Amino acid sequence: MASPLTLRLDPKTRQRLERIARRKQLSKSEVVRQAIEAWADRQEPVTSPYEMLADLIGVVRGGKSDRSAQTGRRFAELLKNRRSRR
Repeated sequence: MASPLTLRLDPKTRQRLERIARRKQLSKSEVVRQAIEAWADRQEPVTSPYEMLADLIGVVRGGKSDRSAQTGRRFAELLKNRRSRR
C-alpha cells in the first residue's frame, strides 16, 4: 500500500506540475510517482538482460521459424548448385 510523502515545491514547479497533470488527465500525485519512478530507473538501471527485454519478449511473431535450422546443409547445397552450373 502506498504511503504519503510531503513534498515542498516552489510556485513555478507546482504550476508546471499542475499543467502536466491536466494535460495528461492524471492526478498530480500520479505525475510525481511516474517522475520519481523514471528518475529511480535511471539511477539504478535494470540489472538482468531478461528484465531489460521483458516487455519485448513474445511481441514479434512471423517469419519462418526454421530459418536457422540446418543452415550448414543449405549453404553446402547452394555452393554445390553454383559449381554445377559452370
